[in-house]
Amino acid sequence: MLNSIALIGGTHGNETSGIQLITNWLNTGLPERFESLNVTCALANMAAIEANQRFLDEDLNRQFTAEKLAADNPAREAQLAKKLNAKYGPKGHSATDFFIDIHNTTSNMGATLIVLEADDFNTKLARFVKHVMPEANILVEDEKSFVEHGYFCTVGKKGVMIEVGAQPQGVLREDVYQLTLTMAEAILDFCVAWNARSQELANLPPCEAFRLGHEVKFPLDENGKRKAMIHHSLQDQDFTPLLPGAPIFRGFDGTDFVWEDDNETYPHFINEAAYHKLDVAFATAERISF
Repeated sequence: MLNSIALIGGTHGNETSGIQLITNWLNTGLPERFESLNVTCALANMAAIEANQRFLDEDLNRQFTAEKLAADNPAREAQLAKKLNAKYGPKGHSATDFFIDIHNTTSNMGATLIVLEADDFNTKLARFVKHVMPEANILVEDEKSFVEHGYFCTVGKKGVMIEVGAQPQGVLREDVYQLTLTMAEAILDFCVAWNARSQELANLPPCEAFRLGHEVKFPLDENGKRKAMIHHSLQDQDFTPLLPGAPIFRGFDGTDFVWEDDNETYPHFINEAAYHKLDVAFATAERISF
């Protein structure tokens, strides 16, 4: 039974779809069909929202490991994380049954539901969302245990992220906002069905999903400077199969770098702006039945 649900926007201050959706629902209330749910809507990092920046000192969405929550870190997001953990958690002994955190990406990932566990709850949720929103992508990041992740949503007993793009940082696109709204409502519809123990959930067939692999970095020269950019044939092709031998980078000298793995992969977070300083070009995934 989901007795308490947190629905959060503004974990990153320049990801505007969740910020706008939460603002709207704070002003108008949730749609009437969700009245049976106990949902708390809130904005997370108000200072970053006001500055229209991802964060002020450090990424808030990486602060929620046990080590970081226990550390004496003066960074503003580190201090905010402790307050948010106390409010919605504490992590590992949470007062929040289900935590939904809304994000945007500059990558062409469409509406993506990120789940962190392959348990009964998350598989049923993924199947439900995919059933009512066929255009959705399901990304499974279970390469580590739920509690080991540093994501904000892990302060709940269960937690997921909505990730929608492509949207530039700091601006609002109507089509991306509508996808965000549709996915948020689909997740809340699932919560209603879960609490009602609806037989519908048991009858949903497995769905296509993508299990996270590893990060691929940009090629760097001997001075640590990039020597290539995302190849045009890969750009905006999130969750499209990348085959062995296909180009992935175009060097600044005109040469191409190709995918040298023997297996196809499903790249995502391609050319994500927030990962620019980390030199992360994209992440890989395998296509699975979930």
